[in-house]
Amino acid sequence: MGRISMATRDELVAALAGRYASGNRKERGQILDEFAAVSGLHRKHAMRLLRAGQANRRFGPRPARRLYDDATREALIVIWEASDRICGKRLRPLVPILIEAMERHGHLHLAPEVRTGLLAMSAATIDRALRDVRERAGGRKRRHAPPSAAIRRSVAVRTFDGWDDPPPGCVEADLVAHSGPTAKGSFVQTLTLTDIATGWTECAPLLVREQKLLTEVLSATRERMPFALLGFDTDNDSVFMNATVKTHCEEAGLVFTRCRPYRKNDQAWVEQKNGAVVRRAVDYRRYEGLDAAAALARLYASLRLFVNFFQPPFKLATKVRDGAQIRKKYHPSATPFQRLLADTRISEDVRGRVNTIYATLDPVLLLKDIRAAQEHLVEIADHPAAADTSAPTRPQSSNSCRGCALSGRRERCV
Repeated sequence: MGRISMATRDELVAALAGRYASGNRKERGQILDEFAAVSGLHRKHAMRLLRAGQANRRFGPRPARRLYDDATREALIVIWEASDRICGKRLRPLVPILIEAMERHGHLHLAPEVRTGLLAMSAATIDRALRDVRERAGGRKRRHAPPSAAIRRSVAVRTFDGWDDPPPGCVEADLVAHSGPTAKGSFVQTLTLTDIATGWTECAPLLVREQKLLTEVLSATRERMPFALLGFDTDNDSVFMNATVKTHCEEAGLVFTRCRPYRKNDQAWVEQKNGAVVRRAVDYRRYEGLDAAAALARLYASLRLFVNFFQPPFKLATKVRDGAQIRKKYHPSATPFQRLLADTRISEDVRGRVNTIYATLDPVLLLKDIRAAQEHLVEIADHPAAADTSAPTRPQSSNSCRGCALSGRRERCV
């Protein structure tokens, strides 16, 4: 005999429960035998159902228990928007940081019970509370890959597991091409640096793919970083694998290494930031000319502060393979700023410098500046004729206004 449906089983329980309750021992045994044979249930389970008089299951979802009121939910939405709409697992450790920063700058005024509710929310509760609001958000795209170069034989190879807990200052570097749908002609690129120990990320635009310009932008980026640069690990792109960049690293005292060809997982740290930071903020449009490079520099000036002080990423702790299954464990999510302060290998001067910067930051104002810079970039990409199309094929001197526009350091013009 085939299995009956749950609805039919519930109807049988409702029809037989009264007879089962009023019958004698023999009648109850006969009813139980017939019900167990028809339903396919074990006799003990069938007995419990008939005694209860109803099916042992719920119809529809369980009524939700309202632990948090509408005021707490509205405050959570404000904090979620200020965090650039990150997930609940990343937002949970960021809530006390954002509350403190937003109240300091006058963006939030929370009642004590609302503050208590926000701080007590779990990551799962945050995701459930934001489910309806998050439905309007869209997904993100992925990026493409660059080629290799000839001088790589003189540069040491470092694989994905060759870092061995380096101190802050050992970074992976990569270029992100803003070529749009075609790679023809000259277009702006982004140099991305990601610190292995803390996840600290720096981005800077390059007007053209030129090795001398790359070293100038790298020098300007090193001056903005709160800690000294110790190691420089790149892929096999020709803009990295050349004598100019190698000599620059030797003179600056940087350990210059590269990943294996066609093994992008060797640079997993920076590749993740290429998508999560650069592509998420700039997308896949085409940018060319000085106006686009200057607009990208203005965007990255605010984005670097928002990402490093108010965006807590996950960091892989262990990865164990069990047959075909891989089990991963992650450290608790924390911002690069928090990881930097927690690292005992940094000096008190670095701690004081980043704490001073953090005390002046307003996450809502930073996000507003990022959105304004993004809108300006969209205008440049949609109306390329209005931008400066007379961009040189080679960079100008770094002491000129054009050099400042390429490196993003407006203070160099006097």
